[in-house]
Amino acid sequence: MSITFEHMFYLTRREHFNAAHKLANPKWTDAENLKVFGGCANPNWHGHNYVLFVTVKGTPDPETGFVVNMKAISQLIKTHVLDLVDHKNLNLDVPFMNNIIPSTENFAKAIWQQLEPHLPKGQLHCIRLQETENMYVDYFGE
Repeated sequence: MSITFEHMFYLTRREHFNAAHKLANPKWTDAENLKVFGGCANPNWHGHNYVLFVTVKGTPDPETGFVVNMKAISQLIKTHVLDLVDHKNLNLDVPFMNNIIPSTENFAKAIWQQLEPHLPKGQLHCIRLQETENMYVDYFGE
């Protein structure tokens, strides 16, 4: 027996990783960076325990009942994001963040760019990147 679906469904996979970074504009002096970014411009870096939410959308396949195989999504996230960023310095060790100020906003967009080519067009709905208990950013690819 199969069920037909006419509505859009949104599925989210949550992952965790740790990474260090420093917020600084290389065109600015240390004093200017400190004024704008505060302690986040610490020359010795600082780290976060990030929580990444990847939301995909679609209508379930009538044969499986799945929008997507979430095991496959988890593996894509691991291969194209987690293996590259976990326990790394975003400023120094992560090629897809090269020459990008690693703000949460820029980092979320870069994660989208890492994942989007590996999913069917239009299937990636949102990247939510939580940097602290009190702050996260949502990016919808716009």
